Amino acid sequence: MVFSNKPVQFLLVALVASIPYFGFANPAVDSLSVVNEAVAEHGVQTAHEKKEFNATDLINSHIGDSHEFHIADWDGHPISFYLPVILWTNNGLEIFSAEQFHHDNSGEHVVSVNGQRLVRFNEVIFYADKFESLTEDQRENGAFEFDARPLDFSITKNVFSMFMSAIVLFLLFLAVARSYKKNQLAPKGLAGFLEPLVVFVRDEIAIPNIGEKKYAKYMPYLLTIFFFIWINNLIGLIPFFPFSSNLTGNIYFTFVLAFITFLVTSFSGNKDYWKHILTPPVPKALYPIMIPVEIIGMLTKPFALMIRLFANITAGHIIILSLISLIFIFETVAVSPISGAFVLFMSVLEMLVAALQAYVFTLLSALFIGQAVAEHDHH
Repeated sequence: MVFSNKPVQFLLVALVASIPYFGFANPAVDSLSVVNEAVAEHGVQTAHEKKEFNATDLINSHIGDSHEFHIADWDGHPISFYLPVILWTNNGLEIFSAEQFHHDNSGEHVVSVNGQRLVRFNEVIFYADKFESLTEDQRENGAFEFDARPLDFSITKNVFSMFMSAIVLFLLFLAVARSYKKNQLAPKGLAGFLEPLVVFVRDEIAIPNIGEKKYAKYMPYLLTIFFFIWINNLIGLIPFFPFSSNLTGNIYFTFVLAFITFLVTSFSGNKDYWKHILTPPVPKALYPIMIPVEIIGMLTKPFALMIRLFANITAGHIIILSLISLIFIFETVAVSPISGAFVLFMSVLEMLVAALQAYVFTLLSALFIGQAVAEHDHH
């Protein structure tokens, strides 16, 4: 199979264009040590104490979303890839680099944008004056404090990963389509690798659950979610830039995917499907009980899709990060061989889980759609 060099040229140009987004953090903000004042008998002394390692903070920072990629540390200063912050504020649309926050995520560093003062706390951007009036609980649940923050449309790590995976998906199948156009015989190269997967989704997921008469209509959707989830699962397992985001472990993302499946199922439902829900085959006296039960059952299906994908992917990331944290908790390299061995084992297992969760989500989506379009015999 012959590949065009245009995608490679595009990636090189994009990499060069992104160089200005790389930067070093402000040393005054990103110092790893904290200064404590110790009062002695003969005066005041300043002591530098090493910040205590907190595994919870480490895990939360890696599985959560962010406005920047932390790539590495150089001479005590973080090297980061800053993403654009896009806000709809009281004064309209504002766009600036996340570098303006100088890595501060505690609400202390104030960024002035066209006369507006903004702070960032736990990756949520607030108006500085309104942030000061919030309680601790309100700050922790800041995503729902809509009066205290602007609308955030920023390109975060998860959004960046979603765009990247969509581009990868497009380039993969564009290359496969070109391969089939040029070669009508047995597929080779990338097309030869992807064809068994496409056939598997068709023969083992779509046809058995939807039926031979109607499966073709839903194949584009099933193939899209299968490869989209799988690619993003694999991206989350690669621990360096521009990968490492936890997109499929974000409950908002899984909610949207499950909601799309719910819409496809609902709009595809035939009269038998809705008749079973609105007039279930039970005595009419039980309708007040059974109709709410059927409606709840209809809603719990996408809810199960959402929670299953979110929980399984997030759990894998937490386990791997917890095993790595053991080295810093015990503060000895003697733990590293054991920790590293378990991390390697879990990483290989997560590669299997990445494909398995894409398969399960696609399978259940096809099953729900099949239930909605199934034709029932009337006697």
